[in-house]
This record gives sequence, structure tokens and C-alpha cells, in this order.
Amino acid sequence: MSVDNKTVRHIARLARIALAEEQVEPMANELNNILDWVRQLEEVDVAGVPPLTSVVEQRLKMRDDLVTEGDQADALMANAPEAEDHFFVVPRVVE
Repeated sequence: MSVDNKTVRHIARLARIALAEEQVEPMANELNNILDWVRQLEEVDVAGVPPLTSVVEQRLKMRDDLVTEGDQADALMANAPEAEDHFFVVPRVVE
């Protein structure tokens, strides 16, 4: 897959990025270079290689999932600038 100027403009519009016309061609080249690099990664043989999250073998410490202090709603809501029925009241952000 190759990225052309039309695709760069479309991506910029979707991402809400203002892209000047003189930046379109260099951006297309940059995106094509990134895609070429990803294609190179696809050539790596990873058969038999287990997935890992760290280079050091680690086990997470486990503990029992127990409620130690329950029924603290009133104490928690005492710190709220504004509360209603044990919920924090915040300014509306979605109309």
C-alpha cells in the first residue's frame, strides 16, 4: 500500500490537522517510509517466540481481594466541592 497526496489530505482532515499544501508531499513520503519499515518488521520470523511484556521474568504479587473499609460514602463526599446523592457533581462537558 502506498500513500498518495489525496490520502494524506484525507487523513489530515480526519485527524483535524491543518496541513499546508507544501507539507502534503513530504508527509506522504514520511508515511510511506513508515509503512515500508512496518513491512520490514513483517519479514521477521517469530515462530516459536513466546510473547513477553518484560525482558525480566516477573510474577506479580497476589493478595486477597477483600474490602477492608466499606461504607465510607459520607466521608468521601465530605471532600467533594459539590455532591448529590453520593455522586460528585461536575460541569457538563457534552451537550
